[in-house]
Amino acid sequence: MVGLVLFSYFCFAQEAQTTTKDLLPSVEVKTLDGKKINIKDLSNNGKPIIISFWATWCKPCVKELNTIAEVYEQWQEETGVKLVAVSVDDTRSSAKVGPLVDGKGWDYEILLDLNGDLKRAMNVNEVPHMFIVNGSGEIVWQHTSFADGGETEIIAIVKKIIAGEAIK
Repeated sequence: MVGLVLFSYFCFAQEAQTTTKDLLPSVEVKTLDGKKINIKDLSNNGKPIIISFWATWCKPCVKELNTIAEVYEQWQEETGVKLVAVSVDDTRSSAKVGPLVDGKGWDYEILLDLNGDLKRAMNVNEVPHMFIVNGSGEIVWQHTSFADGGETEIIAIVKKIIAGEAIK
């Protein structure tokens, strides 16, 4: 009997975890020009937003953002998705963010999480760490690391969100 109760509890708990959508937390970050914005206020006219946590010293992060930069314009035309790149560089290394972004020609919204408040609030323990947020501001997918071809999975998820399909 105890086994059945525990089994029922775990089944219910797992279902609750998969059906609950997390919203973006209320945390202030800075833009490259020093303006403060609250991450919960990010919007994209009801279309998905990709939030990529990265750092200047993280080679896989830079590779991921470079790879997406090659197809980003096409993604925007096809889906209207917006990418927000959140640097987790601290105050000592944050001076490198702007020049790196300019040098790479990234056309993303760049935010600075200088104190790591957003990183902690979203439970980011390693970079790269990517989240996809639906048009209602709910976090529907996340992934850590980057491998060649990973960008095709990302855009496939975005297209599923737009089509109203379930994300696994």
